[in-house]
Amino acid sequence: MHNSLLELLVPALVPLGLTLKVALSATLGAFVSGVGAGFALSRPGLSGRGLPGRELLDALCTLPLVLPPTVIGYYLLVLFGRRGLLGQWLLETFGLSLIFTWQGAALAASVVAFPLVCKAARTAFEGVDTNLEHAARSLGAGEISVFLRVSLPLAWRGVLAGTMLALARAMGEFGATLMIAGSLPGRTQTLSLAVYEAVQAGRDTDAAFLVALTSLVCVALLLASGRLFTSRTPT
Repeated sequence: MHNSLLELLVPALVPLGLTLKVALSATLGAFVSGVGAGFALSRPGLSGRGLPGRELLDALCTLPLVLPPTVIGYYLLVLFGRRGLLGQWLLETFGLSLIFTWQGAALAASVVAFPLVCKAARTAFEGVDTNLEHAARSLGAGEISVFLRVSLPLAWRGVLAGTMLALARAMGEFGATLMIAGSLPGRTQTLSLAVYEAVQAGRDTDAAFLVALTSLVCVALLLASGRLFTSRTPT
């Protein structure tokens, strides 16, 4: 029994490590872009609250949440493929190609996870008392200082909630990553892709073990985030 468990666990460590690397990188990208976009959409001075295009911009930011992942993957291929609008420039300028790489998988997962951070951040920033921001400006604080010292600390709970959801979403991403990064064992094959390959190959035991491992990791993330919120909630 012990040997059988090791035989299942050892091969699963590679896609598990790759999944965590891809998901954490994707979450970082979604956090930076999502917080910036959410803050801009929540402030009339930056986004123009009364402008007709504001809600269209919000819809575009939410679009990856409702589009099929394969459609997102296609868009990414058009943009970052070797003959794509940005992919050809990256290849000719830096010799960098994102196709069939873990960085490409991280990019795809980041795009899919971005709306979760953006929507949560926008809601959180809209709940911040703008009088406190004006007070900080009146004391001589610049816009960056106001954001880092006032806006973000007051909105941190909502931002963190969106970031945790983005991490969970990035860990489970399948369609977009398959389109742009493929399923190369040891290089781009994450846990979700490994489960698919095991099922397709009829390796039911391997698939069941990978599913259980993925579920345990996700439950651990949810428990950790719940404990974080509990530990920071005032009594």
